[in-house]
Amino acid sequence: MPRLGRLRARKIRFQRLTPWLLLLPALIVIVPLFAGGLAAGLLRSFNYMPVIGLDSPNLAAYSALLRDDEFLPSLLLTTYIALTSTVIASLLALGAVLMIRRLNAGRSLINFLLQLNLTIPHLVGAVGIVYLFSQSGSFARLALHAGFINEPQQFPALIYDPAAIGIILVYVWKELPFIALILLASLQQGGEEFEAVARTLGASRWQVLRFVTLPNLLPALLASSMIVLAFTFGAYEIPALLGAYYPAPLPVLAYRKFTDVDLASRPEAIAISMIIAVLSLIFVLLYAHITRRQIEN
Repeated sequence: MPRLGRLRARKIRFQRLTPWLLLLPALIVIVPLFAGGLAAGLLRSFNYMPVIGLDSPNLAAYSALLRDDEFLPSLLLTTYIALTSTVIASLLALGAVLMIRRLNAGRSLINFLLQLNLTIPHLVGAVGIVYLFSQSGSFARLALHAGFINEPQQFPALIYDPAAIGIILVYVWKELPFIALILLASLQQGGEEFEAVARTLGASRWQVLRFVTLPNLLPALLASSMIVLAFTFGAYEIPALLGAYYPAPLPVLAYRKFTDVDLASRPEAIAISMIIAVLSLIFVLLYAHITRRQIEN
């Protein structure tokens, strides 16, 4: 019996280690590269760049950012873009999923269209937004021909505008299918069975939605929305193509400072990147905390 107990204990320990052993080849490559790049970036943000004569670590780059008139507006704009895009995409995806699951016909077609959208790059979506929503785009020309406006310049400025409407449109269009597919996968893992049990026990449609469906979808919704939030907060290409020159989102501001002819501006650029990384980590930790609370409840 003691020997059997030891064998069971070893089996349990091996089962716990199995996922890490399977991930080990990828971790050997990813962790040194990620941790090494992060450490090198952190040192450079502390003004430690011996190549250009900066060999005394300090916080001058971060102090310069706090005094920079462009940094705070950029931070607020980036936060606004990320939060607005994530909230709109999450709400629309949740509503779309609740509608799709009630469809008897056409569900497979909608699933195919959602998956097809995932294969389209963000840059293609940005180009499409420019052609459709700019003041010289298709919608402006249709409004001009219909007599709603007298000249294309009267069409609302949705591209290169301070409100970043074009950027938000691209992110919502691209991330909505991503969130919706995760929610649909979550519903397929026992969600319909729980709802059937609730209806059998006399729950109304609203009670099933409130006490069964939404709690079942909440972990998946939080996970997908946090991924979208972290991505949109640190993405560069869409804000660079569709954003206004001032204020520029943080990734664009970091790129401008990094490519500045004055090499002394590079520590500030890397400091901005470190701030983006820290805030993204905070988003992940916040998601983990909220999810843990939901599981405990």
